[in-house]
Amino acid sequence: MKETIYSLCRFWFLTLSLVLNACFLFSQESPALWISAKLEDVDTLNIWTGYRKNFDLDRLPKTAFANIAVDSKYWLYLNGKLVVFEGGLKRGPNPQDTYYDVVDLRPYLKKGTNYLRILVWYFGKEGFSHKSSGKTGLYFDLASEGVHLKSDQSWTAKHLKEYTTADKPLPNFRLPESNICYDARIADHEWINANTDGIGFEPVVTWGIAGGAPWNQLIKRPIPLFKDFGIKEFTKQQIQYRGDTLVIKLPYNMQFTPYLELEAPAGKRIKFMTDNYLFYNGSAENIRAEYISKQGKQAYESLGWINGHFLYIIGAPEAKIVKVGYRESGYQTTFAGSFVSDDPFFNRLWEKAQRTLYITMRDTYMDCPDRERAQWTGDAVLESEEAFYALDTTSHALARKWLYEIANWQKADGTLYGPVPAGNWDKELPDQVLATIGYYGLWTYYMHTGDRQILRDLYPHIQKYLKLWEKYPDGLVKLRAGGWQWGDWGGNKDMLLLYNLWYYLALKGNCLIAKELGLFEKANELLGEMEQFSQQFNKRFWNGREYRDPDYNGKTDDRVHALAVLAGIASPDKYEAIKQVFNEQEHASPYMEKYVFEAMFKMGLPSEALQRHKRRFESMVNNQYFTTLFEGWGIGAESYGGGTVNHAWSGGGLTILSAYLSGIRPLLPGYSEVIINPQLGTINQLRTTVASVAGPIKLQIDRNNKQVMMKLMIPKGMQAKVVIPQVGLRSEDEQRILLNNKHCKIKSNDQQQSKEYGVYNKIDRSIWVGEGTWSIKALID
Repeated sequence: MKETIYSLCRFWFLTLSLVLNACFLFSQESPALWISAKLEDVDTLNIWTGYRKNFDLDRLPKTAFANIAVDSKYWLYLNGKLVVFEGGLKRGPNPQDTYYDVVDLRPYLKKGTNYLRILVWYFGKEGFSHKSSGKTGLYFDLASEGVHLKSDQSWTAKHLKEYTTADKPLPNFRLPESNICYDARIADHEWINANTDGIGFEPVVTWGIAGGAPWNQLIKRPIPLFKDFGIKEFTKQQIQYRGDTLVIKLPYNMQFTPYLELEAPAGKRIKFMTDNYLFYNGSAENIRAEYISKQGKQAYESLGWINGHFLYIIGAPEAKIVKVGYRESGYQTTFAGSFVSDDPFFNRLWEKAQRTLYITMRDTYMDCPDRERAQWTGDAVLESEEAFYALDTTSHALARKWLYEIANWQKADGTLYGPVPAGNWDKELPDQVLATIGYYGLWTYYMHTGDRQILRDLYPHIQKYLKLWEKYPDGLVKLRAGGWQWGDWGGNKDMLLLYNLWYYLALKGNCLIAKELGLFEKANELLGEMEQFSQQFNKRFWNGREYRDPDYNGKTDDRVHALAVLAGIASPDKYEAIKQVFNEQEHASPYMEKYVFEAMFKMGLPSEALQRHKRRFESMVNNQYFTTLFEGWGIGAESYGGGTVNHAWSGGGLTILSAYLSGIRPLLPGYSEVIINPQLGTINQLRTTVASVAGPIKLQIDRNNKQVMMKLMIPKGMQAKVVIPQVGLRSEDEQRILLNNKHCKIKSNDQQQSKEYGVYNKIDRSIWVGEGTWSIKALID
């Protein structure tokens, strides 16, 4: 009897609770839902869907920011105007979750009826840059001043079957994108326009609120929306007709979507390709597109971006081409940095490196924009540093995204790997990971940005990873298998030494981070480990002439010597021997050649460094066909790794020309103090701009055998230590130093160095200056 009464009470209690909860829910405004068009079970790959929502406004809100999420990409139109060209980021911020965009719709709203249209592209497959959720969907939520527009049952949608996958050959397995084929004969071309009825649109399917599977938590997009340069028309002079093919030269290698206006009979198949698809594809199929014409006049833009120097439009001899154009798009930044010298070779190198850098930036840093579009983390180390010198500060967000993604994809056992995001790759490249978490990755990012929060957030991830490395009794590390013992392209890799040096540079970065976070006990512990490590490394691997593993039988590895110099393990008394190694050994790929270039500057060999870099990069820099730099020393089969023609790791020389030849580097995080220490070598004139987080730094140098003239622009709040180059190509004991045409007080060599403004310190040839415009002259009487 008691059990029966208890059961009845429990039943009525639960019923009352459900009723009260329901009343509460109905009293609240329902949340936005994930929605999709109705699809067949077989519709899982390369699916395009359209969404429509009309809504009325009695008055315009002051702000109207919408949160929008999809898997994988979207295009948004409001009242017939394109608001977002390719929104969404490749998934994901971690292995589970999804990015969302914040889009300002206020400029496009109007009183009365508004017409919202969203086109969504679902990749439906994994790649080296994307983790598929397994389901197409759209999430939309705008809440502002009494306006709450949300994705729910009131929306209509349609599977846009005019979009299909073009026939084989298909893109290689690294790419989540498919080749797009658009059949204009079955398309409703008006559905995105305002005040039109969409043919075949039906009520949407709903999948639940944000936070649920398969899209899981929504993470705010950490980089700007992409830059849309608008459609530009090719002139008749730019178009060549070769039978059924139009060959059109682009201004430079770019990310773009082709645009075509024509008059044609129905059913004509037109193909869009680039030279990077046909000839310079990195030894793997990448992206192309197709269009099937309808009858009469028509226009089409193929929305999946491609890249190259030439656009090929193939297969429409019966069509009358009215207009051919392109829409460039890419990361939202500007070419704010610059470098010009009296050596045209290094000017071309810097410009090609800048162009290559930009074409390898979009959702993530990429190794290349065609074969893979993957964020290999060693590549990102070099690319992010180049961006600090080549681009404006909006570029920093892409580096921040990269670093957080590396950390947030850490495996439960502590392993870090790249590329990430990724759906079909999870292999660790130990050397690239060490570069990322160490001195050249995270610490360099911090010095250029002053972003202390990222140090706090990533520090625990770094500790967890470093614990995975096994050590010998002397404290040096063993070769770590990881997923791929890569080291570099090319041969003659002294792998044990390479891994140990990257590990030391990781310790160095970790020690600096610990100090910055106030973890002084840990920093001192790491400093002691580094001292022992350096001693044991030299004891075990320096044979009096070179660094070498006794068990290594290849030619002497120039990469090893570069890293030993940059780590500080190689003391200056070894520089003469290491100089000989650099004179005789050239095994580094363009990826590792940056570190050789930098090491030679650190050794005080700017002329020799410029000579070697010019010799090694001559063929790709002087190649007049390409505006970008190659993956290897040749192209395709002439190279290694597939031989792409747009690989930003080859642009490390840009960093060196700005940071060491021009000498502009942060002394303190965020550029509150900067050093300007030019090492000119054979260069006598230069003009350099660095768009730092503290403001633009500008440097001009003109040198001859009688004087050095420097002009500087230092932004507000910055202090600069300026090291004056030698007059001519030789050292002079007695010089007159003028600052803004006034003679400087000169410190003698027995005086201690200190930060004393406007005083020339002969000990290190330096003058401290503050914000403003300065001219400095060093004259020989």
